[in-house]
Amino acid sequence: MHNQISNFKRSATQFAFGSITLAVVTLASFYLQTHFAAMALVYLLVILLFSLIGSSVASYALSVLAVAALAYCFAPPAFSLRIDDPQALPVVVAFLTVSIVGTHLIGRVRQEREAAHEAAAQLRRGAADLKDREKRWHAIFEHNPAMYFMLDEAGTVLNVNTFGATQLGYARDELIGQSVLGIFLKEDRAFVHKCVRTCLENIGQSRTWDVQKIRKDGSVLWVRENAKAMLWADDQPIVLIACEDVTERKRTELALQRSEAHLAQAQELSHTGSFGWNVATGEVFWSKENFRIFQLDPQTAPGPELVVERTHPDDKASVQEIIDRAMRDPRDFEHEYRLLLPDGSVKHIHARVRATRTATGDIEFVGAATDITAARQVEQQLRRSEAYLAEAQRLSHTGSWSWDLYSLDFVYRSAEVDRLFGFEPQETVSIETIRSRVHPDDLPRLQEVQRQAIEGKEERFEYDFRILLADGGIRRIHSVAHVVVGSDGNVRELIGTHMDVTEQYAARERLENTLAALRESEQRFRDYAETASDWLWETGPDHQVTHLSEHTSAAGILATGLIGLPRWDIACDVEEEPEKWRQHRATLEAHLPFRDLVYRTVNRMRSPIYVRTSGKPFFDLNGNFLGYRGVSTDITALIRGDQTEQELRKAQAELAHVTRVTTLGELTTSIAHEINQPLAAIISNADACLGWMGRQTPDLSAARCSVEWIIEDAIRASEVIRRIRALAKKGEIEMVPLDINDVVKDVIALVARELVNHRVTLKTKLTEALPAILGDRIQLQQVIINLVMNGIEAMDAVTDRTRELVIQSSEDGTGYVQVTVTDCGVGIAEDDTDRVLDPFFTTKSSGLGMGLSICRSIVEAHAGRLSVVRKQGPGASFRFDLPLHKELVP
Repeated sequence: MHNQISNFKRSATQFAFGSITLAVVTLASFYLQTHFAAMALVYLLVILLFSLIGSSVASYALSVLAVAALAYCFAPPAFSLRIDDPQALPVVVAFLTVSIVGTHLIGRVRQEREAAHEAAAQLRRGAADLKDREKRWHAIFEHNPAMYFMLDEAGTVLNVNTFGATQLGYARDELIGQSVLGIFLKEDRAFVHKCVRTCLENIGQSRTWDVQKIRKDGSVLWVRENAKAMLWADDQPIVLIACEDVTERKRTELALQRSEAHLAQAQELSHTGSFGWNVATGEVFWSKENFRIFQLDPQTAPGPELVVERTHPDDKASVQEIIDRAMRDPRDFEHEYRLLLPDGSVKHIHARVRATRTATGDIEFVGAATDITAARQVEQQLRRSEAYLAEAQRLSHTGSWSWDLYSLDFVYRSAEVDRLFGFEPQETVSIETIRSRVHPDDLPRLQEVQRQAIEGKEERFEYDFRILLADGGIRRIHSVAHVVVGSDGNVRELIGTHMDVTEQYAARERLENTLAALRESEQRFRDYAETASDWLWETGPDHQVTHLSEHTSAAGILATGLIGLPRWDIACDVEEEPEKWRQHRATLEAHLPFRDLVYRTVNRMRSPIYVRTSGKPFFDLNGNFLGYRGVSTDITALIRGDQTEQELRKAQAELAHVTRVTTLGELTTSIAHEINQPLAAIISNADACLGWMGRQTPDLSAARCSVEWIIEDAIRASEVIRRIRALAKKGEIEMVPLDINDVVKDVIALVARELVNHRVTLKTKLTEALPAILGDRIQLQQVIINLVMNGIEAMDAVTDRTRELVIQSSEDGTGYVQVTVTDCGVGIAEDDTDRVLDPFFTTKSSGLGMGLSICRSIVEAHAGRLSVVRKQGPGASFRFDLPLHKELVP
């Protein structure tokens, strides 16, 4: 109705404006004297114009009005509705027809345009509304405080809201396109896959389950998932899952379960059962531990009468009275009674009950029943122990106490403490009276203990003090105490014991006197043990022998014959070695210990023996010198062994000298050649010198050169003779730093002619700048000459290959210099390899078998080793290793 009225008003308004417009046009036409047909066209344009912007009803009304104005004003006769002109009537009819049809068509077009505009506007409003709703639903999906997942049939994540991804620690892009099983525990994935398959098999039905999900950081949260499968736009099934975080709920449930389990375990461990009793309804609850305490089957219906039935006959009346009173007057109560169990055992029960009201106003008793049988047994044992302790303290004269460090009074003291101070156990004694019994000289020590305990400097104290008894006697007390720390962290008390050690103190004085003599005896035998012995001896302050052990008989010495003699009267070498004995006497006079004094004496058979002795002075408790104690050893065999070894070394040196001389004899040809060469050169150069001098004008320059050549050749001959004399010389071993390469070169100069005579090619591989060794040049030359000559002889029978001898020197990196002599001769049989260095072993028909043995002795005397080196191919290889000179090693 409102719209109709509004349309009518709008049409009336348009008609009014249109009428005014027609009137204005009509007046203008009168003024311009417009023709009838032209006026009809103008009216038509006005009507059509208004039909475009106005309503159809107003346009129709304007058409009728325009026809009337046209017939009245412009069709003859003027100012009359009658039309006399036959040509004007068709114009009026045509005008009316065109205006109505045009108005109708324009109205239709305008309506269709308005309908189109309205449809477009509705479409825009619908699109905006759809976009707005999509935005709202997207916001709801994204920011809803729940996790949403959209999955395809394979379980791949098609979409996930931001909240869900954030809850799991991921970005949305990290989850979309991935299998949803990746965010579940491995053991739960099969379960989740089964749940998803069930949803897909039941389109449209919801399914709920609880499961754990894994966050990106590895932590786990519990979720409750509500899933439903539905068909997507392309009829493809998808699964929508809404996940609710129930971690806290699960934790609460688990905590509750653990709490219940812990409570059950706590009840079992503490032997405490819980129960509830609703007086009005008669409903009774017992915990599992309560059934165990009463030794009843948990299926048994519990009740107050069952408690009375299990109660010990002597306690039934009191238990029944407690139950009856609780029913009459519901108040908290506490009771202790005994149970008599079917197996005849007795249990002590302590029950505590609290009266409460339920939500319905009923009275309910909630309580706990504790099996205190063990506590009662311990209490009985404790009473017995207290009695035993009191008796033990009386027998051992030991009292226990506890002292408050701030109130300066005893918190507790046993009866024995009073007895130690000379009071009767029932006697009332003040702290001042007890303190007056402490010896005045010992009070500062007790006060110092209190101060140190308060300051926390020590936790345990052990001290002695004296008690002055009423009869004038003194009782000695040994006290042991430790601190007790209060809840505030400060030391509150000292707990300790007082022990009467008066008898022990007296016994200790007697014991100390006894121990003095024992210490002296122990010291004597300790000295004997420190010097370890063949026989033990002791001298007085005048250094005369006062004691000899029986071990002297092993050396053939009669102990009784030496008592009272000083050591220098027993020795036989005092005149031979006066300096040694002078120093020994000075040591004795200085009361200093001495070690390893060696002297010669005779045994009971008057045969010479050697003795090594060591001793140390001993003193009394006041530091007075009492003499010496020590040990002596018969080292005659050792001395004679050393002498034998020296003689053996001398014999070896003699043999080595003979061998060198023999070798020189074998090298006679080479030596003669080495000497003849420089002698022949000297003769030639001397003749030349005479020739230069005998000229009419002497050629002094050429003569000088000849003389210089003579000198050089003489030096060469002298050097050869020096080497020969050195090898032939019989002298002491001279250990000096040597370059082993120089020793090798000296040998090569001596054997050069032998190498030529036996058609042997010599190759040397000498490592430059080798570290020095410590050795005797002549003996080492002998070793190398022997090895070279053996190699030359070993190649005499070789005709099918070059006779080649190789001498090498090197450092092995372990502190040794190596020299190797290798030939390509007949070699050494496998069976002879281990014996070739032994004395008197030889493969030569005319050999003595001592050459290589002597070489080995020489090398070993230089702390080295000589060995046969296994080699590939024919021939043999010998190598000796010598240690570097330590003083020259960086």
